[in-house]
Amino acid sequence: MWVRVDNRLVHGQIIETWLPYTGARHLLVVNDELAADDLQQQIVSLAVPGRVSITFVRIDELQDIIMRRGIALPDTLVLFANCGDARRSSENGFEFDTLNIGNLHYSPGKRQLCPHVAVSDDDEACLRFFKRKAVALDFRCVPNAPVQVKGWS
Repeated sequence: MWVRVDNRLVHGQIIETWLPYTGARHLLVVNDELAADDLQQQIVSLAVPGRVSITFVRIDELQDIIMRRGIALPDTLVLFANCGDARRSSENGFEFDTLNIGNLHYSPGKRQLCPHVAVSDDDEACLRFFKRKAVALDFRCVPNAPVQVKGWS
């Protein structure tokens, strides 16, 4: 199982690089807004290859969906739009060893950690939360890129 934070959710880098790299046969998009919007789900689903299934769930449903549907986590790429959503899922019992930080856009008040990741104070608090839980943080956009931030604290 791969777990990624990327404010773009499903896009070209996911389809063209992360799916082949991880061997994922299932995308699990964990986002309250997208889970509530059938039209957006249909649009996003058009980008996903036929060999890959996609499920959209609310953050508070994630653990229940995994248990009830028996989603094969080793074959799954889990996507969150932001660090806070990943943290909420973790606090609700969703466990993972590594969190890939793929893309967090810059906006005023954020600090640029690397070319593709800008963090707010809340984002930094979430990342410290994961470090305390011994979750490895992997800062990179695509699998063949070097990890951009090492030893973040």
